[in-house]
Parts: sequence; structure tokens; C-alpha cells
Amino acid sequence: MKQAFWKYLVPSYPLSSPPSLPPFLFFPPRSVYDGQEHGLFMEKLDVRIRNHDREIEKMCNHHFQGFVDSITELLKVRGEAQKLKSQVTETNGRLQDDGKELMGSMEELQKCRVQQRNIASTIDKLSHCLPVLEMYSRLQEQMRAKRYYPALRTLELLEHTCLPRAGQYRFCSIMAENIPMLRTQIRDTAMTQLRDFLESIRKHSDKIGETAIRQHRAYNGAIVCCHMPIEEEEGGGGGRCVPGAQDLVDFSPVYRCLHIYTVLGLRDVFENYYRKQRRKQARLVLQPHSNMHETLEGYRRYFNQIVGFFVVEDHVLHTTQGLVNRAYVEELWELALSKLIAALRTHSSYCDNPDLVLDLKNLIVLFADTLQGYGFPVSQLFDMLLEMREQYGEILLKRWNVLDQDNFSPIPVSTEEEYKHYTAQFPLQDPELDKLPFPKKLPFSEFVPKVYCQLKEFIYACLKYSEDLHLSSTEVDDMIRKSTNLLLTRTLSHCLQYAIKKKNVGLAELVQVIINTTHLEQSCHFLEEFISNITNVPPDSANATKLYGTSTFKDARHAAEAEIYTNLNAKIDQFLQLANYDWMAAAPGGGALEASDYLVDLIAFLKSTFSVFTNLPGKVAQTACMSACKHISTSLTELLLDPEVRQISIGALHQLNADVQECEGECPRLVLHLAARSALTSPLPPPPAPPEPPKPAGGTEKRFSFL
Repeated sequence: MKQAFWKYLVPSYPLSSPPSLPPFLFFPPRSVYDGQEHGLFMEKLDVRIRNHDREIEKMCNHHFQGFVDSITELLKVRGEAQKLKSQVTETNGRLQDDGKELMGSMEELQKCRVQQRNIASTIDKLSHCLPVLEMYSRLQEQMRAKRYYPALRTLELLEHTCLPRAGQYRFCSIMAENIPMLRTQIRDTAMTQLRDFLESIRKHSDKIGETAIRQHRAYNGAIVCCHMPIEEEEGGGGGRCVPGAQDLVDFSPVYRCLHIYTVLGLRDVFENYYRKQRRKQARLVLQPHSNMHETLEGYRRYFNQIVGFFVVEDHVLHTTQGLVNRAYVEELWELALSKLIAALRTHSSYCDNPDLVLDLKNLIVLFADTLQGYGFPVSQLFDMLLEMREQYGEILLKRWNVLDQDNFSPIPVSTEEEYKHYTAQFPLQDPELDKLPFPKKLPFSEFVPKVYCQLKEFIYACLKYSEDLHLSSTEVDDMIRKSTNLLLTRTLSHCLQYAIKKKNVGLAELVQVIINTTHLEQSCHFLEEFISNITNVPPDSANATKLYGTSTFKDARHAAEAEIYTNLNAKIDQFLQLANYDWMAAAPGGGALEASDYLVDLIAFLKSTFSVFTNLPGKVAQTACMSACKHISTSLTELLLDPEVRQISIGALHQLNADVQECEGECPRLVLHLAARSALTSPLPPPPAPPEPPKPAGGTEKRFSFL
């Protein structure tokens, strides 16, 4: 067995013993087994084993006595241990008897400690749960009181602070599940309140704007709209403080909804929704009523709504942080300006009442000044008012007509009061007329003072329109002069031309037109001074526009003079058409021939006509007389030289000669009569000689020399 064991171990180790192995573990080399020394090796090994056994025996013998002594001492200790055991048992019995009461106390103490620990744990849990319950109770109270922003803050505190501290309880889970629904409820309720707010300000923008305009007028001294005195508009409470526009609107729904959406992280959604809705409302506000142009109240309501809209936006701009910005408000204002100006241009074009246009202008000025006080640019509105100024002038020109009611006769005055009344209306300067006793007649008709007064009223109307347009005195003066020139050169000139050219106008009316235009021409420098006085611009300034009144009245007078000449000649032609000469009449017997009946009637007509020329300028009367004489001479010559007259008898020539002599005899008397009535200073030139008739055959040249 040993050999087998060693045969098994020997192949597993190297041939020599490693340095780390002890000598007794040295394994013989494989050569011992391979050679013939196997037996010798085994013998030596046995010797070595016997030596070790002897050494072990010696050692055991050396320590055996000590082992025996130890056993002896152990036996002695057993007796003492029995005694100790009995003593311990006795002591344990007594201890058990004495510790029963202590054990009971200890168990009670343990129970108390457990209860104390449970109570402390309960108190700790309750200290975390009670704030949750109190917070939730406060949340419910805030929800019932509709204090949604504090409720949302309470909800945030409950979710992020109180519930994590409370732990995992059923009621906490229920609360946590309800938190999203409560948030949604708060958000939806806030949005509902915002919609109600937007609807409210849309309905009450008229009242808001009216209050803002009233406040501006009360505290900034703006103009007062016509047909609405301040006392009436403010309820007669003189000195009463006008509330601000923001006092009429509760902006808390906007602030509340803004804060709520900010806390919910939806501020961008809220801003986009608010701006989108306000843009829609702006388009509704800027849409005018179809009949707005009919009354001033329609315009006032339209302006009040726009002012109310932008007052609200301005307040939101300055009281919220970023809900609306300046760029957004300016964009809305640009949109409003374009639509407002387009609407005003359209609706004002339907207006034909100058008082309504003036009231509208005052209303636009008040509207512009109010919004300018809130920082909105309004220069385009004033530019549009300058455009409306031309429309206002056109309306005034269309309604301006004074000739329809004129009687074309001098004004009779019976008393000093009447005379002062007319001289107060028109600057008449005639010392000779002042010396005449009453009753007397003014040289002009009612047309002159009416025209002069209406010219001043027109100038006053233009001045009134130019008020509060932020124009300089020079610009106002230029505007008034241009409008007045338009009135003179177009409207008044057209009226005069129509009065002169209309059918059935008599010579007396034409003469009165000349007299009227002469006096109006002389009054033009008074109009110049009047305009300069009300505008404080000297008439001789470099840029001052001159009035065209002198040329207008002069052209009208020349047209009337030409019409007088034309009508006079036409009347003469009517008389001459009655001429019925018998060109083959027999020679007259003895006695002088009488003038033809038509010629007698013609001379009578000329006498009555020239009596009307007493107040005409001398040159006009002279020209009219010369034109009449020349036309008669030319017409008689044409009668004599008519190609249809084939033969002329001596009797016909004598009759024509008698008519010419009648004309020659009456002409000086007509001249003297005209000179006496009109105080002509320059004598009339002699009437032109008629052309010589052709010489008839038969050597009768001397017989026709009187022609």
C-alpha cells in the first residue's frame, strides 16, 4: 500500500525537492524506482520512521505527568462546581421570585414606551397631514370665494410642499388626483371671466371714450362740441371731479387671468388669445354705421368707441408687464387710423350741411387731442382735416346765393336808424349822400350789403374752421384768402354772370348790377383789412395772398356793360323792325314831313332808358349813348342800302331824311338830359356820320347830300 501511495505521488512532483519544502517532505528521485536501490531506500525510510516514533514517545512521556496532574485538579474542581451549581440554583430561585414584580413593571414600561413611540409617530404624521388638510380647506374656501389666483398659489404649495411631506395616504392620493382638475377648473373659470370682461368693455367702450374725452376737455381746456354744453354734459355739477376712464372698468379679470396663466406656464397662450380677441374687437369698433353721416351723434358715438378701445389698451399697456407691448398698440393704431380716415372721407362726402361739417371738425379735433394725450400720433387726422377744409369750403360755396332775392332797385331809407343800419353792414363813404335829407335812396340795391355781410360771414366761417388745427397765423391767413378768392372768382362771379346773361333781364337791372359791382369793387380793400385784423397778418407781407375781388367785380361790370350795349341795340332793332318805308312813295306836297311813328317811339324809349343811367359812371353812360346812336345810324344806312331795295323814290328819300333830321334834333337833347342827370364832366363825342349812300343815276348828287 505504501508503495502504491508513493508511486502515485512521485510522478506529481519534480525530480528534486524544491527549496521551500522541508527535508522530511523530500521525495526521492524517479531514479530510485527505476534502478535497483528501491529496497535500500525503503529500509532507510523505515529507520527514519522508527527514530521519529522514539522521539514522539519521549516527548509524551515527558508531558504525561502534567496531564495526570491536570486530571487530578479537574476532579477536585468538579466537587466545587457542584456546590457552585447548587448555590447558583438557589440564588436563581430567589432571584426569580424577587424579579417577578420587576418583570411586570418592565413589561408595563415596555408597553408604555411602545405607546409613547406610537404617539410620537402619530403626532409626527399628523403634523405633516394637518397642513395638507388646512391647505386643502383653505383652497376650497378660496374656490368658493372665487379668489382663483390665491387658490392657484395654494394649490401649488399643496402639491409641491405639503403633500410630499405628508406621505402616502389615501386622502393624499385623492387630493393629488384632484389637483389637475382643480387647475383646469381655475383656468377655465379665469378664461370665462376674461371673456366676460372683453364683452363688457366692448359694450361700454362708448361710455369709456365719452368719459375720457370729457376728462380731457375738463382738465385741458379743449373745445366744446357744438350742441352739447359742458354744464349739460357733465350733469350741471360745476367743479365736479370727472372720474378717470379706468375708474369705470374693473381690470382685475385681466390681471387675474394673466397671473393664473403665468403660474400655469401658459402666458404665451393667454397673450395670443387676448391680442387676437382685441384685434377682432378693433375691427368691429372701426366699422361705422351706414347712417353715421346723418347726425353728429353718430360721429360722436363712433369716436367715443374708438377712444374707449385705445384708452383700455393704453391702461393695459402701462399696468401689465408684456401682455401688450408698444409695437402691438402702434400696429392697432395704424390700422385704426387707416380705417378711421377712410370712413370719415366716405361719410363726410355725403354731408351737405356746413354746420354739421364744422361740428364734425370740432369733434375730430377733440378726438385727436384726447388720444394725443395718451401718446398716440394724430398728425394724419389733422392732415385729413385740412382736406375736409376744401370740402367745407365747397359746401359753403354751394349754399351761397344772394341774387335770387334781390329786387335790383336802390335801397330807400326814411330815417337815420335805417341809414346807420345799412352803413353798418356796408362801408359806404359818400359825403354828398350824407348831406341829403331823408327820405333818400342809397345808390346800390339790397344785393350789396348782403354780399358784403355774407363775404364776412364766409371769412368768419373759414376762420372758425381753422381754429385748433395747429396752424400758424400766416397759414390761416393764406387759407382764408384762398377760400375767399375761390368764392369771388367762381361762385360770386358765376352768380353775377348768370344774373347778367339770364333771359328777360332788363336794362334797369343791368344798370343796377353795374352800380352794385362798382361799390363792391371799392369795398375790396376793406375786406383785405378785415382779414388782416382777424388773422394778425399785415396785408403787405411778402407771402400774403391778394384778394381777386377787384378783378371779379370789374369783369362782372364789364360783362354787364357789354350786355347793356347788346340789349340796347336789341331793343333798337325791335323798333327798327317796325320801320315800313314805302320806297316808291310819291313826292310829298307842301309842308314839312313828320318823323315815322317807330322812330318817335324809339326816341321816347331812349329817353326813358337814359334816365336810368343817372347813377352809372360817366364813361359807361357815354359809351351806351354813343353805341345807341351809332347803331341807329348804321341800321338806317343798312335800310337804305338793303340789296332787296331795287328802286327808291324821291318821296321815300324825303321820309328817310325827315327821320334822320329827327334823330339829329333829339340827339343833343338826349345828351344834355343824360349829362344833367348823371353830371357828366366830359362831353359826349359827336355821333359818327353815317356812310354815304351810292350816287343814283341822273345827276341827283346834291339832292342826297343831306344823308
